Amino acid sequence: MPRRRQPTARQVRLGIELRKLREAAGLKAREAAALLGADSVQMSQIEAGIAGVSEERVRRLAAQYNCADPGLVDGLVAMATDRTRGWWEEYRGALPDSFLDLSELEYHATYRWDMDFLFIPGPLQIEDYARALFADRVPALPERDLDLRVRHRMQRRQTIEGPTAVPYVAIIHEAALRIRACDRVASRKQLARVLELSEADHITVRIVPLDLDSFASAGATMVYAGGTVSKLDTVVRDAPHGTVFIDAEAQLGTFRAHFHKVEARSLEQGPSRDLIHKLAKEL
Repeated sequence: MPRRRQPTARQVRLGIELRKLREAAGLKAREAAALLGADSVQMSQIEAGIAGVSEERVRRLAAQYNCADPGLVDGLVAMATDRTRGWWEEYRGALPDSFLDLSELEYHATYRWDMDFLFIPGPLQIEDYARALFADRVPALPERDLDLRVRHRMQRRQTIEGPTAVPYVAIIHEAALRIRACDRVASRKQLARVLELSEADHITVRIVPLDLDSFASAGATMVYAGGTVSKLDTVVRDAPHGTVFIDAEAQLGTFRAHFHKVEARSLEQGPSRDLIHKLAKEL
């Protein structure tokens, strides 16, 4: 297969998972390459996501690596053979690659969890709210770039809306609901939107109130995207140097445990909808 100039995060993840299996089997890259009739350079390119790999080769490697998880193998095959050119491709070259990688991750996710303490999570945002966040960037974005980011974020809402929507849980701190990223009118519309979406059967919104005692988890914001098997889950976090995609199994387990811990704390309080209604009336 031809080499890719710029692999997507999904293509890179496939290579990472194949490398993990190889290393767990105690094989060197040149030994794995020999199984495919290739050389170590080609194997390195596959494991870097630079070169594609066929279903037959993925299954052959998995067998040689003694992978006993058929769900994982099927998931890797799906990653290797999927040729979807999703709606996000229209933004390629116009938005940073991390925006497109996140959209692709969401498209393939089997479920999604969000935890945010300062802002309303992206899938729940209205246009005015999203625009206010992007407009606050330093240095300021040109108007065209601002419009592109807002339009892209609005399209990302299909993750939890429409025929392809997946189960969604959002844990939001009361502080995020109180901070007026936009004006009073738009803030009221934003709260109404959260309430509206929370009524859907596949959407759960939990609110962590300001007066909750002994709560020190405000630094644990995350997007958690479920894979076809738990080993293919992904955590996405924003960092000073950009968006980070986390796939290490131990780290995924830590983030899962942390999410459930905060979720349990939010359940100690009354119904979240009551708190959102209260805040909306105060605006």
